[in-house]
Amino acid sequence: MAEQTHVLFVEDDDVIREATQLALERDGFAVTAMPDGLSGLEAFRASHPDIALLDVMLPGLDGVSLCRRIRDESTVPVIMLSARADSIDVVLGLEAGADDYVTKPFDGAVLVARIRAVLRRFGHASGGAAKGEGHGTAAVGGVLSFGELEVDTEGMEVRRSGQPVALTPTEMRLLLEFSSAPGTVLSRDKLLERVWDYGWGGDTRVVDVHVQRLRTKIGQDRIETVRGFGYKLKA
Repeated sequence: MAEQTHVLFVEDDDVIREATQLALERDGFAVTAMPDGLSGLEAFRASHPDIALLDVMLPGLDGVSLCRRIRDESTVPVIMLSARADSIDVVLGLEAGADDYVTKPFDGAVLVARIRAVLRRFGHASGGAAKGEGHGTAAVGGVLSFGELEVDTEGMEVRRSGQPVALTPTEMRLLLEFSSAPGTVLSRDKLLERVWDYGWGGDTRVVDVHVQRLRTKIGQDRIETVRGFGYKLKA
């Protein structure tokens, strides 16, 4: 029997927490549910979940701060839960290191689909770009070079000026998409489909924030914005 996926769910609303926990358990997940940020952090450290679902508005330690603390210690996938799609908290959560977000109130089936989509891409971090498909200035043994940037598509490692660059699995998949076709403009919708596994329309802010995060790690000028179209990696 396959091992259950362990979900850490941090939500202060008792009704939402209990109902969502039951729904996730019915779908085969093992769930640790906590009512506030501090207990959520303790549970994260103690239980080492496969994925974390964090409400933005939490007592004690808010969801954005909790996400930041988790990201300081781990690359485990994080999905933020926000009551408003247009809330600045969505962007703050993504900037703190979250991989995706879901707006409340949410349908249980949609939440499960998003969880599984995140887990699929984390389980296959090399996903979008097949090995050897890149067209960098040099490719030796799966290593693509773009100026001072080196992307090892087999070892899933990145170096900038010889120094290792720590990327989350989502950031790595995003970089692999860019490095598989340097100089080619990739639209936000295409990136949502390939990196976030969205077979439906998604919020392009997810892409924009992750591109900004990636730029801070590999160089602000390495990924170029093509207004009205998307982004491209400079070869």
